[in-house]
Amino acid sequence: MLPAVAGRLSRSILRVPAFNKGHALTRVTGAGFHSGRARLMTNYHPTAQHKDEPGNSVKDAWDFSEENYKRVDMILHRYPTNYKAAGIIPLLDLAQRQNGGWLPVAAMDKVASIVGVVPMRVYEVATFYTMFNREKVGKYFIQLCGTTPCMVNGAEEIRATIEKHLGIKEGETSKDGLFTLREVECLGSCANAPMVQLNDDYYECLTPASTIELLEACKKGNPPKMGRWGSLPMNGQVSCEGPHGKTTLKEPAPAPGFMMRKDLDGNVDPATVKRDMHY
Repeated sequence: MLPAVAGRLSRSILRVPAFNKGHALTRVTGAGFHSGRARLMTNYHPTAQHKDEPGNSVKDAWDFSEENYKRVDMILHRYPTNYKAAGIIPLLDLAQRQNGGWLPVAAMDKVASIVGVVPMRVYEVATFYTMFNREKVGKYFIQLCGTTPCMVNGAEEIRATIEKHLGIKEGETSKDGLFTLREVECLGSCANAPMVQLNDDYYECLTPASTIELLEACKKGNPPKMGRWGSLPMNGQVSCEGPHGKTTLKEPAPAPGFMMRKDLDGNVDPATVKRDMHY
């Protein structure tokens, strides 16, 4: 796309149609196509088109804080000066964290100006990756895993518990602005299903009772701290250990050099290696 054309399109993000609730689907059987209905996996259907609203307008001003500009410099120094656009994703993540968990269009424009691309290039990234929220979310952003291991272990019951306790439906934000609930695909914690990601933290091995306990702790501004391995199974277990505790890998990890040839002694002449390997 020519730069001039891209510039004219920079404010005209394409619309992605959303499905309506109860959307009629078709399924294939041995007899052919039949109309039917299926449970929609989510009530949250964002469109890719930006819509100006208070606090999120193309005319708004937005900038990184002085402290975050130090992080901006650190991020950009990872890449050659002619490839600054490679920093779009980490810069958008930094902007989202500064802005309370979501990205206004003005923040995307700021990232575009920093890396030297037309805004459309940044919009393309922000609308593609689900990690970027282009609408306001609650202080505690709950992503509930609904993929097969979590589903068969009770994810739908956990979802119903959250919805009932907070008075919201999946895809909505509570009236007090504290919680947003969305159902997502696999979060990689299958061994400890069912689980949720709450902001950056994983809470696993959930039951309806422990889910309510987690929500109440968040309401008090004191969510449970993560365990030593970066997650927190809510049933008291350690990491992915089963009911019998740790059964393997009980010995300490071997020191550097384990299984290395003793005759090398850490001194290797690259020229000799190349000669011996007939380079």
